[in-house]
Amino acid sequence: MMRLIVITDTPFIAGEGGIIRQLLDEGIDRLHLRKPGANPDQMRRLIESLPAAYHPRLSLQDCQQLALEYGIGGVHLNARSPQPPLGFEGIVSRSCHSLEELATHPEEDYLFLSPIFDSISKSGYRAAFTPEQLREAARQGIINRRIVALGGIRPEYLPTLRDYGFGGAALLGCIWRDASAEGLRRTLQAIRKFNDR
Repeated sequence: MMRLIVITDTPFIAGEGGIIRQLLDEGIDRLHLRKPGANPDQMRRLIESLPAAYHPRLSLQDCQQLALEYGIGGVHLNARSPQPPLGFEGIVSRSCHSLEELATHPEEDYLFLSPIFDSISKSGYRAAFTPEQLREAARQGIINRRIVALGGIRPEYLPTLRDYGFGGAALLGCIWRDASAEGLRRTLQAIRKFNDR
């Protein structure tokens, strides 16, 4: 089975805390709170909508100083936040967009590589790698258990990602395109089906 990570959609949505709890309760390993442009008070409200028991399974991509305040388990580094907060000792991840870039970040706990498939949530954001490139990168050990596929991930792609050598998959568009109770139930059922193979 692959590690499964969900990244929140950019806008805050009504009932988001409940959706996050459902995702974590039903098999998602880690959830990244990604809200570019959010202020600390907005992020606090979202974090506080979740019981403290869930905080270790969260990663902050924005307002990372709140990780220390709330006991958040991870921070995700990117152009907006290139370094973890001073004193942070949890899980550190980072976004990468080329196979070469993966080699330049040996310290992080895991790395996102994107886009693997055509994006669901970003129009015109196309896959950057061919299947042959990904298989060769796995043969060379560039793609390994530490690398998490991102970009256009759908439940039915999980077996292919395992074959490519990825250790995990990050889901965004397939989760948030229908975050109703029924939509999430169907998506999570499909994730379990394809991740168990």
